[in-house]
Amino acid sequence: MRILIFGNSGSGKSHSAKRLSVDYGLAHLDLDTIAWEPGQIAVPRPLAAAQEDLDGFVLQHPEWVIEGCYGELIEFLLPHCSELVFMNPGQEVCLMNNHRRPFEPHKYASDEAQERMLPQLLEWVADYYTRGGSWSYEHHRRLFDAHAGAKREITGPSGLGCEP
Repeated sequence: MRILIFGNSGSGKSHSAKRLSVDYGLAHLDLDTIAWEPGQIAVPRPLAAAQEDLDGFVLQHPEWVIEGCYGELIEFLLPHCSELVFMNPGQEVCLMNNHRRPFEPHKYASDEAQERMLPQLLEWVADYYTRGGSWSYEHHRRLFDAHAGAKREITGPSGLGCEP
């Protein structure tokens, strides 16, 4: 089982991936941990470095769940996945989930630092549906629609069978 989950921030990717990881004993990778420079906020790593990490992860773990919003990394992983899952519950659900997001120590030095970033995150979440680029709804939709393998689109607020 090699499940690749993608979608907007707050769509339920992380919660669903953690649940699948526990329920099925899958290695779990949050693409946030390789897409950004460690210890820095909003400083992207070079794409080649992130792809090298992905190659290593896929080689080390025969069964996994990987989740994130980074279209270029999702596209890189498509040949390796046995199932593609597009989390697409809509803007309202994504905004609501970001308002109630627990502290993420792998992203922020403190709860206060995370709270200070919330207005920018909410703006970014809303912009998902109108912006261009590989982290946009338009790009995600194209990846999902073009994928010939097993795939599911989750449009409800509860993710893959569990409340975020």
